[in-house]
Amino acid sequence: MAEHTIKAFDEEIDQLRGLIAEMGGRAEAAIDHAMVALQRQDLALATQVIADDKRIDAIEAEVEKLVVQIIALRAPMANDLRDVIAALKIVSVVERIGDYAKNIAKRVPLITANRRTLEPISLLPSMGQVAGEMVHDALNAFAARDADLALAVVERDAVVDDFYNSVFRTLVTFMVENPKTISECAHLLFVAKNIERIGDHATNVAEMVYYAATGNTLPERERGRAGLEE
Repeated sequence: MAEHTIKAFDEEIDQLRGLIAEMGGRAEAAIDHAMVALQRQDLALATQVIADDKRIDAIEAEVEKLVVQIIALRAPMANDLRDVIAALKIVSVVERIGDYAKNIAKRVPLITANRRTLEPISLLPSMGQVAGEMVHDALNAFAARDADLALAVVERDAVVDDFYNSVFRTLVTFMVENPKTISECAHLLFVAKNIERIGDHATNVAEMVYYAATGNTLPERERGRAGLEE
């Protein structure tokens, strides 16, 4: 009976990790596709990103059900309980990451309508790539219980913040010098802020992974590096 219970628990944990891996992969793809749609002014791809977000939401609901089932039936303890609780928190954060990618995709038609290409748009794909890599590494750290990789993700958040500050200052300058660019600049600022929030959420995932793997919390991060308008 004990062996059966342990086997069932292991299978449920594997299922949980599989769902999180799928959800994370879809969130990463959403970020990548949203940035490609922005660069290429691809309205069809932007529309697809928005539609695909429904599957991310559905996986979150599946994970929540499975976590409740595991806690109710298996009563996990210590490390196992930390893993299960971390998984529940992580899917909530990943769902938000998917929402940010969807928000970027929603801006593509509005930016395309301006028929103007501003210099700061060239920074956004690189910023998006760093944020996407942070999401990828944070989820890999969860799968491997890798505290060192999680810590590296936390440290990389400063790179995304620096990108955001650069884009913010440049766009403000554009708006001051040429009021005709205000509408497009506002949309690009929205995109940059969403990418910056993706980086923050990837960092949150990494902090949860670090706690699940070590039982220790990381010191609170210094805030405000990317908060020029906050």
